[in-house]
Amino acid sequence: MSNSITNNVLSNHIGELVNEFVKEKLELIMREEMKNFFEIENPDLNSSKNGYYQRSLDTRYGHIPDLSVPRDREGYFTTHVFDPYQRREKWLGETIINMYQHGFSTREVGKFVERIIGKEYSAGTISNITNVVLDDIEDWKKRPLSKRYSVLYLDGTYFKLRRQDVDNEVIYLIIGINDEGIKEVLDFHVGGQESALGWKELLSKLRNRGVEEVLLGVFDGLSSLDIAFKEVYPKADVQRCVVHKMRNTKSQVRSKDQSQVFEALKKVYNANDKADAVEQFNTFKDEWKTIYPKVIKSWEEELDDLIRFYDYPTVIQRQIYTTNTIERAIKDIKKRLKPMNSLPSESAVEKIIYLLSVEYNEKWVQRKISEFSSVQTELKSMFEERYKLVN
Repeated sequence: MSNSITNNVLSNHIGELVNEFVKEKLELIMREEMKNFFEIENPDLNSSKNGYYQRSLDTRYGHIPDLSVPRDREGYFTTHVFDPYQRREKWLGETIINMYQHGFSTREVGKFVERIIGKEYSAGTISNITNVVLDDIEDWKKRPLSKRYSVLYLDGTYFKLRRQDVDNEVIYLIIGINDEGIKEVLDFHVGGQESALGWKELLSKLRNRGVEEVLLGVFDGLSSLDIAFKEVYPKADVQRCVVHKMRNTKSQVRSKDQSQVFEALKKVYNANDKADAVEQFNTFKDEWKTIYPKVIKSWEEELDDLIRFYDYPTVIQRQIYTTNTIERAIKDIKKRLKPMNSLPSESAVEKIIYLLSVEYNEKWVQRKISEFSSVQTELKSMFEERYKLVN
């Protein structure tokens, strides 16, 4: 007999011994529980033993198919070893949810469970276990939010969703930085196609949950999104993402000119101040208006919102002229969803995004963003001037 076969036989034998040992100890604990329940805690209860009933339990030491649970004739006694109708230890459910959160497919999770406890869990069972977070999602989406957010970052990404067939649908995501300099995932929405109306509905929900005062909204160039944003937060500024604008410009400029055009545009968003930025743009305009008139027109129409960041403290300007802050989270979401190829339902996507959002928020609440924290007094003055309130 080869060493590998011998090792497998030995491993299986040890596994059976451990499983039997755990079974014996659990049954002993439950017998002692029942004895203590009637003899010490409730000596006046009149009931008699009524044998045992068999049930299965998945433990970290393997699957126990025939656990003997003591019972009394009147049904007074209930063991505390597990909850009624519980078929698995809590660690297993938590492990499954954690794996699902990190982008493992239900099939992959099922295979992992089979290797650990020797019993296969179907994709449906895995999905049912992760469904425990659905109520948490509903509560999370209704939780009260801070009154003031210095910045709201808005971004969306597409993923493949199966309904009758597979098609691309959108995930809306909003991340805020509050007036104390703490970053937070505020809300998300799954499904449909990205639109200004969809963003307006999500922003309106934020307002209803307590977000009354916002200084700046940062997002890319989705048509009419600025209008929708201003309808909900009319006193807030809009900052168009400079990086997105540069990417769009690249597709409109010949390869041989890209280096010169980009160097000229960098001077616009690396200027000393807003006045200098306008001057740098005018220089760029004079040089390139006859060669790329549409590019010039596009920048000119959006210039105010592309250089709005100059109205804010210098130390935070690098963090507010792009959507990089939220794009890192979007990238992580896509990474978690990618192994699943296409998702079977909106709720399957919501579970992953919710778990990831909670993970982010638990990490972010531990520390303030130093740049925002250092200009907290300046931002407070901007809030009070903008909203004419002194808190």
